Amino acid sequence: MSAEPDGPEDRLRRFATIWGRAVFPVTSTSSTRPEFEKQLVPLARRLSEALRARAFDPDTGRAVGAALVEAHCTDPEALSRTLDCVDAYLVLYCGGDGDGEDLRARSARLQHAMAAGYAQALRERTLAEQEAIAQAALRAQGVVAQALHATEARFRAVFEGAAIGIGIADLKGNVLQVNAALLRMFGLSEQSLRGRSVLEWTHPDDAPQTWALYDELVRGEREHYHLEKAFYRPDGTVLWTNLTVSLLRDADGEPQYQLALMEDTTERRLLNLRLRYEATHDALTGLPNRTFFFERLEKALNAGEGQRFGLCYLDLDGFKTVNDSLGHAAGDRLLVEVADRLQSCATAPGEMVARLGGDEFVALTTGPDTQHTVDELATRIMNALLAPIGVDGRDLTVRGSIGVVEGPAGERSPAEVLRSADITMYRAKSAGGNRFELADPEADARAITRHGLTTALPAALERGEFFIEYQPLVHLGDGSVRGAEALVRWLHPQHGVLSPDRFIPLAEHTGLIVPLGRWVLEQSVRQARAWQERRGGADVAGPLRINVNLSPCQLAHPGLVQDTVDILERTGVEPDALCLEVTESALIGADDDLLKPLRRLSEMGVDIALDDFGTGYSNLANLRRLPVSVLKLDRSFTQSMQQFPADPVDLKIVEGIVSLAHSLDLAVTVEGVETGAQAEQLRILGCDTAQGWYYARPGPPERLHELALVDATG
Repeated sequence: MSAEPDGPEDRLRRFATIWGRAVFPVTSTSSTRPEFEKQLVPLARRLSEALRARAFDPDTGRAVGAALVEAHCTDPEALSRTLDCVDAYLVLYCGGDGDGEDLRARSARLQHAMAAGYAQALRERTLAEQEAIAQAALRAQGVVAQALHATEARFRAVFEGAAIGIGIADLKGNVLQVNAALLRMFGLSEQSLRGRSVLEWTHPDDAPQTWALYDELVRGEREHYHLEKAFYRPDGTVLWTNLTVSLLRDADGEPQYQLALMEDTTERRLLNLRLRYEATHDALTGLPNRTFFFERLEKALNAGEGQRFGLCYLDLDGFKTVNDSLGHAAGDRLLVEVADRLQSCATAPGEMVARLGGDEFVALTTGPDTQHTVDELATRIMNALLAPIGVDGRDLTVRGSIGVVEGPAGERSPAEVLRSADITMYRAKSAGGNRFELADPEADARAITRHGLTTALPAALERGEFFIEYQPLVHLGDGSVRGAEALVRWLHPQHGVLSPDRFIPLAEHTGLIVPLGRWVLEQSVRQARAWQERRGGADVAGPLRINVNLSPCQLAHPGLVQDTVDILERTGVEPDALCLEVTESALIGADDDLLKPLRRLSEMGVDIALDDFGTGYSNLANLRRLPVSVLKLDRSFTQSMQQFPADPVDLKIVEGIVSLAHSLDLAVTVEGVETGAQAEQLRILGCDTAQGWYYARPGPPERLHELALVDATG
């Protein structure tokens, strides 16, 4: 089946044509250009398939690189042109409809793999040629001395036709013969190269052992050596080579000549440097990336005794708003400007700035006195962000939160340091942002504990680590127990019993509060049913009511009403035995959609209590629109009543709230009752029920049953 016009096959062949036109002029093939382009089509197809494959396979890129060498593309310029062509056109012609950013990343990795495969194949070919040359050289030793024409012809064929540079020098270092490949590498004529001494070819980047190995070879103490060596060309540029030097002996075994084999690795080295730069630097800002930063941080932390480090972890405040309102292009321009400003803040020796990703940056300083320099660095960063940044005609105010970590080298790992800086940065952000905070080990420990609790929450619910305690609700008129509030606890394997304030906020943040709240509701209602059955023989009126707290997340969950109905029906408990407590702050400004489930539950007969009343600064007139039947007065209003006489102002406030509540047919419950004087004063003021340590602390359900029976029997 033929491809449609401009279909995938057409685009593939077009890419192969562009590739062939670019590379053909620097190949050593005997094929015509159309024949050469036809050879490239299957290679282009393999690159296209690797680009769009579900899982990236670098072996494809290495195989394509090796195939170029087999196609006689041995000139380093052929690899450079190939990589440029792949970089510019592969995604364009072979990318299809995939994610552009992911395809470009894959293309870069394919280029790296191609370069590696090309280098390996070229090295293997070079080694094969070296072996052939070495064998010919051994056979040619007699030729140099005895002029054996047949052997010299074989050596000359290999010598002149080799793709690598070859030179022969005497033991004093005078160059006697060179081949055409070596002349091209140095950019010199044979006349200017012959007669020179190899001892002139020193370079500042020579390895320390370079000339020691050379001396051992010319003295006959070594047969050969291999290393990477740089040479200066006449134009001042540097030629990098893989250099192998071998000793040639005469028929009596005496050292006579030295044979140098040179493979030009300049282009490969530049490519590796470019790929290394791209792998260690952020493409948007040009700053070092996370990989490079961790290398530097690890080096700083292993610097040895007496050395210290300081790290500033910066996160921009409100950057998401810029992206959402002005677009990601504007956000990118903002990040580039921020990166430039940060770069200007870290110019001293031992300082660097990197971008970890998104709007997160780090600055590192090292040395013996980072206690002061890191504070100065953080201050410079904050000052650098003061001036607005112009983006698309708008002046944007940029602020940041910085977590600062400082300490001696050798005590912590890079991951521990960055975790501490991250925790400290979020502490600065939670304190209002636009500031920097110093790391505090105790605060780190608390944050790590919170994180551990957060990750352990789901498994804890599955393993049944939660349990419920009940605090009785007592009628202030006759002192009888009318019900209880259910209070969930977590029996943590390491931390022991945890109160709700330790884990409920974490459950709300992760969304686990919904299944946890459903479990608490069902367990509490079942307990209410058990109390009813145990009280069946007692001469008491009405069931014990169970109060269960609802979080804002549960209130907004669409399954709240149906879950409640299902639980009541399964347990056989009447709705009027259940009271759901909702905090006042959760209902401030609530719209009709949020109140609708509460209204439905109230219409069914479930009581709704407004918990912590008086802490949310709500308009008292709003009580008329809320489907509540009980006000739970916050303990802050009644603390002064623990002593007699009570504060007259507090008495007036409570008296007014009780009067207003009763006029709206609302019952009033008071929390935190701790003394008899307090309970008596609240009774006089007309409060209906109370709870607190004066009556009983939260405890197991059996204790409440015993209290209720005592009240029932007098």
